[in-house]
Amino acid sequence: MRTKTAMVTGANSGMGLATAIELAKQGAHVIMVCRNQHRGEEALYQVSKKSGSKSISLMLCDLGSFSSIQRFAKSFEGQFNQLDVLINNAGVVTIKRQTTINGYEMMLGVNYLGHFLLTILLLDSIKKSSDGRIINISSGAHKIGKIDIRYPNLSKSYNPATAYGRSKLLNILFTKELQRREPELAVFALHPGAVATNLGVDRNSGFGEKVYSYLHPFFLSPSQGSETAVFLATNETIPSKKGNYFYRKQVAPTAKTAKDEVLAKQVWEWGMNQVKLYI
Repeated sequence: MRTKTAMVTGANSGMGLATAIELAKQGAHVIMVCRNQHRGEEALYQVSKKSGSKSISLMLCDLGSFSSIQRFAKSFEGQFNQLDVLINNAGVVTIKRQTTINGYEMMLGVNYLGHFLLTILLLDSIKKSSDGRIINISSGAHKIGKIDIRYPNLSKSYNPATAYGRSKLLNILFTKELQRREPELAVFALHPGAVATNLGVDRNSGFGEKVYSYLHPFFLSPSQGSETAVFLATNETIPSKKGNYFYRKQVAPTAKTAKDEVLAKQVWEWGMNQVKLYI
């Protein structure tokens, strides 16, 4: 990874932080994308201390805001010549229905549309790399996701579990369609496993804290959860398996819906229509 530039969204905690540490250890110049300046600076200190690397940058971006993503992409292009690896790791879970500043259901807006726009805006920089890779963090929860293209938020009603599953299903469909459109790049999706992070705890309701405390011993650590993402970012031969969904460093089966090429094209076009004013 030496001389390569790798970007990790949601790098201030959990798997994102663990991923940033490991990539920095392997010699990459790591760009940590965080929403909060203070938390980002604390995480930057941890990455530098644990990796022994000084080749780390902190950049701020709110993935729930299209204008913030647009500004971020322009700032990146002004500072860096190319991007070798993009790891779309940031994610949210909300129990009560919330919306982004652009009016989208929060998990749809951040987990899918935010990363969709970010990736589209960074494509030219990634194409400058001789080994450009895009890694989308999905989940086994994609199997309960349902998409109805007729509705503004791709669903008639709101249920937190299926909304999260929908956002993760969209991550896989995006991976498949992006790989079809950009065959020179290596695009992957992955399920990290059940990872012990605060992702599943809603900060407003506290929902999940008790369950989390009971199940915590059975979860993977953030470091363990990051292993597949790091593998896909660094392995020299893995591009031969591009376009696939991975679990534990191996190609894994997906739900039938995640293989629907027509649906993949439909949600790509839907996504482009949502973000077209920012491209």
